[in-house]
Amino acid sequence: MSTCRTALITGAGRNIGRAVALGLAADGLNVVINGSSDRAAAESVAAEARALGVEAVVAMGDVGDPETCMRIAKEAQAVTGTVDVLVNNAALRPAKPFLETEPADWRRVMAVDLEASIWLSRALLPGMIAKGWGRIVNFTGMNAIHGYAGRAPVSVAKHGLWGLTKALGKEFGPKGITVNAISPGPIAADDDQPGVQTHRHGYVAKVPVGRMGTPAEIATVVRMLVSDGGAYVNAQMIQVNGGAET
Repeated sequence: MSTCRTALITGAGRNIGRAVALGLAADGLNVVINGSSDRAAAESVAAEARALGVEAVVAMGDVGDPETCMRIAKEAQAVTGTVDVLVNNAALRPAKPFLETEPADWRRVMAVDLEASIWLSRALLPGMIAKGWGRIVNFTGMNAIHGYAGRAPVSVAKHGLWGLTKALGKEFGPKGITVNAISPGPIAADDDQPGVQTHRHGYVAKVPVGRMGTPAEIATVVRMLVSDGGAYVNAQMIQVNGGAET
């Protein structure tokens, strides 16, 4: 196995997660690709990463389950002994009116969009502390900034993730570990076609640069944050949204 740093990226089978995994692989990091159900997609990303000259393994599992998070963390640590970079990208964004949202709906969104970052951070922080170096990157989004009608659980979970980011950044910054969040604007999916993902395309008129962003543009910011050069950015939420008002 390589002795370079290792990154675990959740929800890495496509879109932003895939772009982040491949970007970090291009920077020389070993990568652990997590997906919840589409193993073929995760294996494809891992193969692309290996072609860049790094170690890449797949750790499938639902990060909304604490025990599964522990297993994924152990599989990730098996690559080089520790995981130096954690990118919490996996998320659910169901749309349902507030008064129709059942307790089970709330629990499921909270588990994936917020609690997974808690469990994975708890599992991986000890190794980062031991090395005196680590990076955690969370994804909040515009839901965390201005709310989203019809997606109350997502807004609440992502706002909580912003709070977690600030708290962990302040607690573990003295130990050489930075924790930051990225808030993407409307981002085109890998398979976006005209008329697909209408709710995201509707935001373009509000974006000063006049277009949707790309997964690669989000990955560029992640790459900066997890680099040695990004060491003085901590407990921040960086908006990558083409200048859209928030």
